Amino acid sequence: MGRYRYRILALVFMATTINYFDRSIIGVMAPTLQKLFHWSNKDYAAIIISFKIAYGVGLLFMGSIIDRIGTRIGYTISIITWSIFGMLHAVIRPAFSLVGFIVARFGLGIGESGNFPAAIKAVAEWFPKKDRAFATGIFDASTSIGAILAPFIVGAIVSVDGDHWQIPFLITGILSALWVFLWMRTYQKPEEHSKLSRAELAYINSDSEEETKEKIPWLKLLPKGETWAFSLTTITDGVWWFYLFWGAKFLSEQFGLDIKNIGPPFLVIFIMADAGSLLGGYASGALIKKGCSINKARKITMLVCAIIILPVSLVPIIASKWMAVFLIGLAAAGHQSWSINGYTLVPDVFPKKAIASVIGIGKMIGVAFAIIADIALGAVLDTAGNSGYFWAFMIAGFSYILILVFVQLLMPRMTPLDDNLNYVAGNNAQVSVSS
Repeated sequence: MGRYRYRILALVFMATTINYFDRSIIGVMAPTLQKLFHWSNKDYAAIIISFKIAYGVGLLFMGSIIDRIGTRIGYTISIITWSIFGMLHAVIRPAFSLVGFIVARFGLGIGESGNFPAAIKAVAEWFPKKDRAFATGIFDASTSIGAILAPFIVGAIVSVDGDHWQIPFLITGILSALWVFLWMRTYQKPEEHSKLSRAELAYINSDSEEETKEKIPWLKLLPKGETWAFSLTTITDGVWWFYLFWGAKFLSEQFGLDIKNIGPPFLVIFIMADAGSLLGGYASGALIKKGCSINKARKITMLVCAIIILPVSLVPIIASKWMAVFLIGLAAAGHQSWSINGYTLVPDVFPKKAIASVIGIGKMIGVAFAIIADIALGAVLDTAGNSGYFWAFMIAGFSYILILVFVQLLMPRMTPLDDNLNYVAGNNAQVSVSS
């Protein structure tokens, strides 16, 4: 049959690794940069909030752009944009550090907002529904690879006093140039690809409906309960970003870790997160292959994830560094499994031509909640000290199970929508009139 689709998946994996390495650098260097540039916790919060504002705004139009111009060109524009602004961090001078980092992070957020809409759309174009959760789990594992690489590369290059802090921001430019070259040579839609066998194309399209080429504006997607069900699952992105952007600060303040010894704890946390990505994608796919409905398979897997995550709420009261690292790692594994099953809700329900737009809308909602969380946490840490972490971990532990209840209320059956956003006939669902 052929496995050309896995070449595409490998490139998506590579792009997301670069994405998360670029994104994670500032979190790893946060304690060092704060001392070097004399930032308060509110200053640091403002810098990462600027990224999230741009990321949220960018998700709306980048998702729509990718649906309109296609995955090949849309993904290329995204990675070139974030690479330019990633390297821009390196030229910022101390006198303008706060404003400079806010501007650089804003541009980085605009570029990176295209990664997940393009990646999920590529998986939907190249994999049948029964394989999408596992394929998504494979590329989503690269988020942890990027997060693992960041502390080790930064620790090897940057001193505790901050010497050579610019170099890690420049590394991704070289990697991104290589990726763009490979992507442009390799990617086409399956039905247009000369190197794809007929048997593999038939397998890719084995459980997909034919679609027209007419585009769906995202304003038509907003009234759909399914759009908001997915959007609720992305609220937990704020928890993941809490580990990513505030995790090094928490471990530094709680257990005295610095830039030279933060690597091993991050390695444990994100290897566990990688395992969660792979197991979560495999688990729901295995349930489907055993005869379980897509609806039950996705939601049972997400329920197990929500239960696994609950113990992370105990982290602020634990005296053992490695026990705290283990519980954060367990929660990160649960989050990644939750996340990839949440992503697959979109191609499970929506037509392919709307996937990037729905991903963009949903993740924009998640970013909005993450911004609110950063503002609150930065203010609490400056005024009340480390007690702010107690509430952060409490919310991180209990939010998933609460969100899943509302997802079930909004989308109890996961009935697929056709090319015109009407419910597919024969699914015993009320036909939509909003489209």
